[in-house]
Amino acid sequence: MIQCWRLEDARQTLVIGVRDKQLAEVVYWGPRLPADENLETLCAAHGLDVAGGMLDQHPELSICPAAARSFQGQAGMALRDGNGKPILPKLVFDQAVAETNALTLSYSDQANGLSYRAHFAIDAETNLITTWAELDADQPINLQYLAAPVFPAPQLSDEMIDFAGRWCGEFQLSRTPWSAGMRSRDNRTGRTGHEHFPGLIIPCRGATNTQGEAYGFHYGWSGGHRMIAEELPDGRRQIQFSNASDTELAPLTYFKTAPLFVTYSDTGLNGCATAFQRHLRDRVVTWPHPDRPRPVHYNCWEAIYFDHKIPELQAIADRAADLGAERFVLDDGWFGKRDDDTTSLGDWFIDARKYPDGLSPLIDHVHGLGMTFGIWFEPEMINPDSDTYRAHPEWVLGDDHQILGRHQMVLNMALPAVRDYLFDRIGKVLTDYDIDYIKWDHNRVLPSPDADQTRGTYDLLDRLRTAFPQVEIESCSSGGGRIDFGVMEHTQRVWLSDSNDALERLKIQHNAALFLPQAVTGSHIGPRVCHTSGRILDIRFRAWVAAQRHMGFEMDPRELTDDEADVLRRVTQWWKDNRDWMRRADILRLDAADPAVLAEQHLRQDQFVVFAGKADTSTQIAPRPLRLTGLDADATYRVDLANRDELARKGLSRGQSPLKTGPIEVSGQYLMHHGITLPWSFPETMWVIEGHKI
Repeated sequence: MIQCWRLEDARQTLVIGVRDKQLAEVVYWGPRLPADENLETLCAAHGLDVAGGMLDQHPELSICPAAARSFQGQAGMALRDGNGKPILPKLVFDQAVAETNALTLSYSDQANGLSYRAHFAIDAETNLITTWAELDADQPINLQYLAAPVFPAPQLSDEMIDFAGRWCGEFQLSRTPWSAGMRSRDNRTGRTGHEHFPGLIIPCRGATNTQGEAYGFHYGWSGGHRMIAEELPDGRRQIQFSNASDTELAPLTYFKTAPLFVTYSDTGLNGCATAFQRHLRDRVVTWPHPDRPRPVHYNCWEAIYFDHKIPELQAIADRAADLGAERFVLDDGWFGKRDDDTTSLGDWFIDARKYPDGLSPLIDHVHGLGMTFGIWFEPEMINPDSDTYRAHPEWVLGDDHQILGRHQMVLNMALPAVRDYLFDRIGKVLTDYDIDYIKWDHNRVLPSPDADQTRGTYDLLDRLRTAFPQVEIESCSSGGGRIDFGVMEHTQRVWLSDSNDALERLKIQHNAALFLPQAVTGSHIGPRVCHTSGRILDIRFRAWVAAQRHMGFEMDPRELTDDEADVLRRVTQWWKDNRDWMRRADILRLDAADPAVLAEQHLRQDQFVVFAGKADTSTQIAPRPLRLTGLDADATYRVDLANRDELARKGLSRGQSPLKTGPIEVSGQYLMHHGITLPWSFPETMWVIEGHKI
């Protein structure tokens, strides 16, 4: 007996089939099928032949591969009973509930007292499929591992693309060839992690940023994840995502995976990117002020660090407002006796030495300049040198002999008393002062991973957002250590990296655009001498790199020369003039013929802007044309340099490139298949090209 269901949008179809009440399989996932396709025929055709040296039947590569079915790869769940004995589930199909764009499949194992449900939903506007699994047990059991519903990987693929990284070097692409066996990644840091962003792109052979087929995956969970990409001995391939293994520390009767977001693209990696960007921006994030333009930030961290003096902060605010900032964020150092990073985390009381009249004198000054006010917290952390730790050492997560990180320990967010204390202390600051923004930091890994820690943090965030719905929250974790769709259900912005080095940022932003839209991605202009790399970069390059995302400044603005200040004002005004349409734009990575160029195109209906960053010295003499993407081939576009005023600084550029003197009008076909020939430039510079459909 065969039962089949299909979920689809304009570009993809997902067919799921159940045969003889076994666990369902993804029978087909790819370009949209004809409406009259016979799904039972597809399910039957999905079967594989049997040859020598094999079992008499292929075990199902199902949505939860079963060890009890002699499956030779990674099973979809690993369970033990209260005595530690392994449980091998034998799940039998019960029912399907099919709704518009959604499907739930239910299974049971009466002998072991288990019930399993797999959920699938497709969003016809964002082209993203969301899927998750639930498991119920009659008696408490120990969960080692439970995968979200499992998907097959394409056969015509030579490699997979996932992500590595470090502090100040997030979102580095790792390309791994497919081979027999398993690529397994078990991130056990207790947070999303700089090291392993929970994403995966599988390009089919010949795919690039702009063309070909690709499959995208993202696991929306902030507590560490497990990813498995496995090629079985029979050649089939499977993709599994789950919470990090062994992070459910107590026996329970109910378990649920985080959502797994997947998509198919026939327009290269960019098709995956636009699905993730749109879904995160329009479905996952909830905005306190959805119609308000994204404000230009000023953050004081790299100006003052812990040295808070109200007159200096007011003078800095004056300068920031003059440059175009619209939100002033007071960073670390305003509470307890916080003169360095060794003390006072957990003591969320305003430091009367630095602020004898509280925060009002500074906030009133900032508001008088027309800026809103934000503030830094690191709620989940505590210093041993703090009044809170001395009063409640039992609130700490982990062993007394653990190694500290940045002189701090982690509060156990599973404890209601901890969450209540933090809610009261943060809530008092938000009640006493007119604050519209929190920078929420998380500066160390957990001593050991624990799923309850993540759930407790989500709970606290939700309580605060319910009590203070006007407050926006940024997820920061030593920069990009906690970025995922799970935390973004509770926040509105991410701090992509602690590196304000524009050259490093150019690369990090380019790769993060595979998942993150402009609206949520903070990017700031740092000091002339970068504090994390020591590199000195021109203000023009620094400013345009920040203008690619949600723009801000993070330096002492009093260090700027008159010329630097003028540049910053001009670029900031350009960003303000374009921010509304750019917020809704797709970020498309371009395939630059010159490997020294990292280029992307922000496209929204009939308007686009291209940022072409020169990260290195070109091997050839003259610039190679840069192909654009996603345009109307038959339309004419007016294309112009937004930063033509920088031509005089490009040194050796002596030719008569048309864009140097004015706009050009050319077809979309020309722009996509020949491309724009840009003027010559030095490394560590940016050309900004604006285009409008005529």
